[in-house]
Amino acid sequence: MNTLSLNIAVLTISDTRTLADDKSGGWLAEQVCAAGHQLTGRQIVKDDIYQIRAVASQWICDANIQAIITTGGTGFTGRDSTPEALSVLLDKEISGFGELFRQISYDEIGSSTIQSRALGGLANGTLIFALPGSSNAVKTGWEKILRNQLDINFKPCNFAELIPRFNE
Repeated sequence: MNTLSLNIAVLTISDTRTLADDKSGGWLAEQVCAAGHQLTGRQIVKDDIYQIRAVASQWICDANIQAIITTGGTGFTGRDSTPEALSVLLDKEISGFGELFRQISYDEIGSSTIQSRALGGLANGTLIFALPGSSNAVKTGWEKILRNQLDINFKPCNFAELIPRFNE
């Protein structure tokens, strides 16, 4: 059995959270490590397009980071701007990620899932996934999609196999 430990960074987008009370980001960071991956970075930024882009761009340029998972700012109200911040950085969008996330979420929260703008993509060989900020949404995204898709042994296919830095 092949094993592949990815270097994953977690970015929380919030105007109110700190590292001390960031339950979603903290839980996600724990799960990344529990799955055998390395937590290569963890930050919190305000829900501001340019602050989000600055951190994401820095991580995209870092050859040591293979995946970025964000939590927060994917809603449809107020300052929610994660999709606008990240989409312009993507070389390829993973349309099915947001679609699958909303399909799974429908069973949990009904038609309210339509307001989730979860997205996934690839930029400079770095996988990027944007999850909503609620703890339940982060748990859904990790347990029902990302844990398997970031596992090199998950079949018939997974995103870990696509990371160019490991397959050159």
